[in-house]
Amino acid sequence: MSVFADFEAVKEGDAESLTKTITEADIRRFVELTGDDNPLHVDADYAAETSFKEIVVHGMLGASFISTVIGTKLPGPGALWVSQAMDFNLPVRLGDTLTVTCTVLKKHPRDRLLELDTRITNQHGQVVLSGGGKVKLLEPPKPKAEAPQAKLKVAIVTGGAGGIGRAICEKLAADGHAVVVNYRSGAEKAQAVVARITEAGGRAVAVQADAAEEAGAARLVQEAVKRFGGVTVLVNAASPRIVARNVDELAWSEVQQQLDVQLKSALLMIQACKPAMVAAGGGRVISIGSQSWDGTPVAGWTAYALAKGALSTLTRYLAAELGPQGITVNLVSPGMTNTAFISNVSEKQQLMAARQTPLRRLAEPEDTAGAVAYLASEQAAYVTGQNLRVNGGGSMAW
Repeated sequence: MSVFADFEAVKEGDAESLTKTITEADIRRFVELTGDDNPLHVDADYAAETSFKEIVVHGMLGASFISTVIGTKLPGPGALWVSQAMDFNLPVRLGDTLTVTCTVLKKHPRDRLLELDTRITNQHGQVVLSGGGKVKLLEPPKPKAEAPQAKLKVAIVTGGAGGIGRAICEKLAADGHAVVVNYRSGAEKAQAVVARITEAGGRAVAVQADAAEEAGAARLVQEAVKRFGGVTVLVNAASPRIVARNVDELAWSEVQQQLDVQLKSALLMIQACKPAMVAAGGGRVISIGSQSWDGTPVAGWTAYALAKGALSTLTRYLAAELGPQGITVNLVSPGMTNTAFISNVSEKQQLMAARQTPLRRLAEPEDTAGAVAYLASEQAAYVTGQNLRVNGGGSMAW
């Protein structure tokens, strides 16, 4: 195993040194390595004609031993010499014995950086080189993790018996998630979803609960933990049917219903699931939005679009809040989808909606399910606070 010096163990004031006597062999090796054959360093007759009168050792030959101290003594293995300022105060002669010393002046923990005083003295105690350097101490590699255990994969899908909800449940189950299929009414549809999943070899349970009530949200999480050991994915797919109203006819009770089923249930479910997700090491929250709130407005869908817009805001804010705990929060916004949900939309309107998309068709439940499965997967571990539009290009945003 590689050895790295301990940054925490280095203290300001620490010093290390080495002693080296310079020989002709040292100069010869330095010339071979660098190509610096300046006669002042290698030719005694030439040097005799200068003011120095004898060979002067390469300044950088002596300075190179600073690197030796840094790399082997202070701080030691894993040190990277990043900068150096130096003054050559006196010449070094053949046969001089040099003492090379590095002293820690200051530590910068955030950058793992050390400021050093660097100096070289000769056998007479004279300072032949003085200066300062900076050294970064590399971090040791993290120990290899043990073979990971199989990750918990448990999903709760509110509105799981509906058209889009059903497709999401089946897709998540096919991807290896145990699925809690939530329904408020329509037990037969929910049980049919569970039957299809179990027949295909998956795990699922249908749970009746009103997710817009605290007790209902708590019950869903309790069942998920009891049956499958926890919660790692929450899909907020519950939505009441749209009844188109112009503003003169729109009652606040209809707006409130949309807000309760879509926004309130999503908030309560996230609050209920959060402890289980944190315990599991993270989680995914995926809410089903709609093209109706950020695309071309659909006349009469005001209450529905208000709730979807609020759900979008909830997604962005909770993505920022829950991210540090390993929980991603995203929105999937389908265009008009071929389910019973749009049974009160005229065939003409459906055909027009299809023709207005570049792909020339309505969305299918499986289109949205695929996007949800992606956001629930490890491939989307770094995706949060996003609105993934699944609308065939009906609206585009960059």
